[in-house]
Amino acid sequence: MKYQRPPYTFVELVELKVTDLQRSLSFYENIIGFKVLEQQEKKVLLTADGKTPLVSIEQPDNITPKEPRKTGLYHFALLLPTRADLGKVLFHLVQNNVPIGASDHAVSEALYLDDPDGNGIEIYADRPDTEWEWSNGEVKMVTEPLDGQGVLAAANGEKWNGLPKETVMGHIHMHVSDLVKTEEYYTKGLGFDVVTRYGGMALFISTGGYHHHIGLNTWNGVGSPAPSENSAGIKQFTLVFPTEAAIQSTVENLKKIGANIEEEDGVLFTKDPSQNKIKLVVA
Repeated sequence: MKYQRPPYTFVELVELKVTDLQRSLSFYENIIGFKVLEQQEKKVLLTADGKTPLVSIEQPDNITPKEPRKTGLYHFALLLPTRADLGKVLFHLVQNNVPIGASDHAVSEALYLDDPDGNGIEIYADRPDTEWEWSNGEVKMVTEPLDGQGVLAAANGEKWNGLPKETVMGHIHMHVSDLVKTEEYYTKGLGFDVVTRYGGMALFISTGGYHHHIGLNTWNGVGSPAPSENSAGIKQFTLVFPTEAAIQSTVENLKKIGANIEEEDGVLFTKDPSQNKIKLVVA
């Protein structure tokens, strides 16, 4: 979990637009295991530790179903403290007949599912970083079948009781329209390093040698348009920088490449070339 705190730059809060707030709240509490941190009529902040918001769900007026084949969220990924925690989640999801996918990525073991609006969710546990394989600045990541029995056995029969309080937002993976422009924006602008490429259709970036804080892909099609403002899906996500100086340096770098940067009520926001909105904050 050390890569999701300073001195690294990392993803924290993911803000979603949903079509039915109560339906989504029930899902995120009972299936994912979040606790409510703050609740308003049209918006709920969700937490694992009772202090840090990791996901918000909001039902705007005139919301429409999630639009297919657009840029935006592929999935957000909740990082659990241990493999045993992943085993408890797996048993819980199977017991509740939740459709899931599962993969071994060499650096991590992961479960995949969708919320009621089709927003992708990954729940995963990292292998120790001493076991990650690096070559020429790239980390080896694969997509192999998960050893489900091994993951279940790691739970040692312990019951699921919601998300552990140490759960963090491990990474986010976004659909984008163009990888070349996107790579320039996230590396030269936001200061991330490319750590893995999947052919010409996906790349994975991080700070501090993590296997990835952000994934980016064109699997919805090169040139895919952004969804309409009232479509269900992601509203924005937050990047946490270690210092105010790091943010100011990032702002200058974004300006140098001609990227969008705006201030709203004293908070800085930027949009990547695919119009994915990002909030910039200090830890």
